[in-house]
Amino acid sequence: CLPANQERFANGKLVTVQFHPSAQVVMTAGHDRSVSLFQVKNFSLNPKIQSIYLESFPIYKARFSVDGEQVIATGTHHSMFFVYDMMAGSIIPIPKVRGVEEKFLRNFELSPDGSFMLLIGTSGYLHLLSMKTKELISTMKVNGRCTASAFTPDSSKIYSYSKEGEVFIWDVRSRKCLHKFEDEGSLEGKCIAVSKNNQYVACGSSSGVVNLYTTDVCLKEIRPKPVKAIMNLVTSATCVTFNPTTEILAVASRDTDEAVKLV
Repeated sequence: CLPANQERFANGKLVTVQFHPSAQVVMTAGHDRSVSLFQVKNFSLNPKIQSIYLESFPIYKARFSVDGEQVIATGTHHSMFFVYDMMAGSIIPIPKVRGVEEKFLRNFELSPDGSFMLLIGTSGYLHLLSMKTKELISTMKVNGRCTASAFTPDSSKIYSYSKEGEVFIWDVRSRKCLHKFEDEGSLEGKCIAVSKNNQYVACGSSSGVVNLYTTDVCLKEIRPKPVKAIMNLVTSATCVTFNPTTEILAVASRDTDEAVKLV
């Protein structure tokens, strides 16, 4: 296959590559302050659909909304974020979310049912926003600093991974902490993923080890035993993700070239 973004290579580092949830479209976004959409075609040139430019806003992360009608983009050094409404063709700045006192808003997650946006703040704060209004619903807090979070496939729970290697499980409706467990051998939590069938949780740490747990032990035990510890990465695990059928787990590190393993 040809490069997806052959018609417009980025001038800076790419931080996001994501397929559209329903159309044959791929999005790229990165430090050159742009979001680009390309049509994905079989073995022919992938034509560029459009690019939008966000002035003085290097992008930290961009994601399609679940319905595929919006793109949410956060910056590397900003307390605001942008919503690109693809149906209306408009770029909507969200300058300040009332009740969210954060210097920078970078990392976030969107719930699979399309209802919520979770902003991962500093000092362990997690801000749950309504996806519809982009207003604050509630704030939760983990001990220490939160490095990554993931919604369960039914959007009922959130797994939050702390820098100290603890995972907190939240009930989305009540915003109460249901349980917490220690990720075995974790010196520093980096990334977390829940499989689409809700069977597994994968936790990646700074040592490069990715621990795979079954969700039932995560909800019961304080020190659960992983069903497998994946040792293939030698640098910090910065990305873990399951494929849609829960048959493959991708583990990757951005700290060295070609550090992508499929398990």
